[in-house]
Amino acid sequence: MTYGIIGVDNKSNKLFVAKFAKFISRKKPMQFFDTHAHIGLIYDDPIEQLRVIQQAKQAGVTRIISINNSLHDFKTVYSTLKSVSGIYHAVGVAPSEIVNPGRDWINVIEESVKLPNVVAIGETGLDYYKQYGDKRTQIEMFITQLELAQKHNLPVIIHNRDAGKDIFDVLCERIPQSGAIFHCYSEDAVYAQKCLDAGLNVYFSFAGNLTYRNAHNLHETVLNIPLDRVLIETESPFMIPAEFREKKRTMPAYLPSTARFLAEMLEKPLEDVADQLWKNSCKVFKLPE
Repeated sequence: MTYGIIGVDNKSNKLFVAKFAKFISRKKPMQFFDTHAHIGLIYDDPIEQLRVIQQAKQAGVTRIISINNSLHDFKTVYSTLKSVSGIYHAVGVAPSEIVNPGRDWINVIEESVKLPNVVAIGETGLDYYKQYGDKRTQIEMFITQLELAQKHNLPVIIHNRDAGKDIFDVLCERIPQSGAIFHCYSEDAVYAQKCLDAGLNVYFSFAGNLTYRNAHNLHETVLNIPLDRVLIETESPFMIPAEFREKKRTMPAYLPSTARFLAEMLEKPLEDVADQLWKNSCKVFKLPE
């Protein structure tokens, strides 16, 4: 049995159904934005790096922020990927490089941010877990990169390990106008709310460890912060999502797994969550949707 539209003849009804079906078929597919991937650490081989990116695109991950810890690695990876569509770059010096940031590193960053598709400073921040150098030197380097982000109107990508208090204190005085991203967020909901209550223009990016059953601090956080402040990342090749636990390394193609988990936690349709995550990512990196 078929049902027509009241007041419309059968021929018109079929025409309407055909047009509606065509409209539905044109609906834009879900897109995912990996806001933090160490592509150069997944594989050294440039061909393999390009293959990883192609696999990501096939999985709907159409934009990726390529991130590096050192300026040397940035130059190497950027030269390989600079012309690849959908790949954007961050440049900075991570806390792990504090002892040897590179010759004239400040000027290198200033010149690098002028390159096409460089959209952020990072990763930078503080790491007190492995005690790279001393705290004072780490903080000085962190502040310098925040100032560079402010000067060049770019967001900053923050690495935080056992240094939440100092990072919060520094951001309260030095956060760039374009904002900051807590990558691979590791604090709790109280810390996130404290940042928001302080009026900080910050985003919280969650990696594959969000999908771990024992990641209670992360679960509580995503349930208590606005969705428009949430990003997702793979942190490739680290933080393998639970769904892919048998794999040796994380790939950008695995990002939808984290998005699905997030949507289930929030009890929202995946399409709606994916759309909001996409908008958030484009906004913070100042890219068109």
